[in-house]
Amino acid sequence: MITAVTTGSRWAVAVAVAGQMLVLLDNTIVNIAVESLADPVRGLGASATELTWAVSSYSLVFTAVALVGGALTDRIGPRAALVSGLLVLAGSATVAAFSATATELVVARCFMGAGGALVTPATLAVVTRCSTPAGRSRAIAVWASSGGIAVALGPVLGGLLLARFWWGSIFLVNLPVAVACLIGVVLVVPGRGGHGQRPLDPLGLVMSGVGLAALVYGIVEAGDGRFGFDVLAALAIGVLLLIAFVVQQRFSAKPSLDLKLFRRAAFGGGSAVLLLAFLCLAGQLYYCAFYLQGVRGLSTLAAGGVMVAAAAGIIPGNQMSPALVRRFGARLTVAAALTATGATYAAYLLLDQSTALVWFILLLFVQGLGIGVLLPALTEQMMTALPGSMVGAGAAVNSVTRPLGSTLGVAVLGSILAAGYRQGVAVPGLPPDQQDRAAQSIAGAKALGRPEVAALADHAYLHAMSVTAGWTVLLTAAGVLITVFVFPRPGSQ
Repeated sequence: MITAVTTGSRWAVAVAVAGQMLVLLDNTIVNIAVESLADPVRGLGASATELTWAVSSYSLVFTAVALVGGALTDRIGPRAALVSGLLVLAGSATVAAFSATATELVVARCFMGAGGALVTPATLAVVTRCSTPAGRSRAIAVWASSGGIAVALGPVLGGLLLARFWWGSIFLVNLPVAVACLIGVVLVVPGRGGHGQRPLDPLGLVMSGVGLAALVYGIVEAGDGRFGFDVLAALAIGVLLLIAFVVQQRFSAKPSLDLKLFRRAAFGGGSAVLLLAFLCLAGQLYYCAFYLQGVRGLSTLAAGGVMVAAAAGIIPGNQMSPALVRRFGARLTVAAALTATGATYAAYLLLDQSTALVWFILLLFVQGLGIGVLLPALTEQMMTALPGSMVGAGAAVNSVTRPLGSTLGVAVLGSILAAGYRQGVAVPGLPPDQQDRAAQSIAGAKALGRPEVAALADHAYLHAMSVTAGWTVLLTAAGVLITVFVFPRPGSQ
């Protein structure tokens, strides 16, 4: 499959793709385990808020640290950055596997996100440096295909492990993959260092990281029905710190995030579209897992098998993308891919307990095909707009955009989902402790063993999912508008 690089660099690209696949696998494999983690017997008895944090904390820390990952890639070289990231990722995954509480799991997931943030910019830098200019688009498409492979492996591998072992096994799968990647880095990844030009900017890291954490905390807690002083303060602090970060980067002599890059339509517009695309995708995958297991009653293995349909679309979409861009241009290709994806989100408005799974599988396939076409087209446009000395910086921004979108998607859409479900599952006369369990998650409602509560929970969840899907459609439409108005028309590039 890797034909766009020189013979001597082909294995280096293969190692980079494997490393990136591991990072994405850690993000997707948790989705299939949320129902198990919510179970008080088989899992940790995690609440809806704790589940949101268990999923989003990885992407949140990834986003905050990815700028440092890009800076380290430029300063010390992708090889050293890869080794560091893989070691952090493998170590923290082991801790996550043996977490005794949901809080411990969230903390471990934060460290996993930090490790992934060191790996991803380095892998994209390896692909960019090791591919020829003429073949770079194809090489990036191969790198992007790791996302499809991770989406395919995540649900299936997670389902297989959860069917035979305890929930922590989904994290231990990191170890053999990380070891294989480390061996590959040592053997085949070029050992040349970085440019040694970019600062680590600890002040910017603190402001962006704390700002994002505060903002996401406020969104998640507000979705859980809390609007106290701490939530409002967190939202305000988050917004103010992110604004301060932008101002600090704007006037810094050596910014870690070069805001001038966003003045270019291909880079700035591509970043905005990527953000919205992954916001919608992550939110959709989050409520998809609950629909399949909670409402439809599928096992983790069966639900994982259904969700493979998305990967079945992503992988061919990745490979089709370069040819579509050459034929129709990035503007039309991206707009059409987003429109197709948005149509699948709109179809969630029609789902109920009796919807044939074959139609649901078809929706996931089309959705994956759209995302598969979208990602290489946008990534290639963004990376080719950058000077060679800022490849690590561009890789970092590209890497930040996707997990930031995923974090906001789970936080925002997950909060809308949780709020809608909680309002619809109120049962008159139900004891307060049982009402609280039912409101926390659909798994908690069905664990009560009361048919009338279980039926109400199904209805409440379907309604909440429809409302959330409506917002997903609107956000996807915003991405289409940005593409149409910002990207150049065919023939004007």
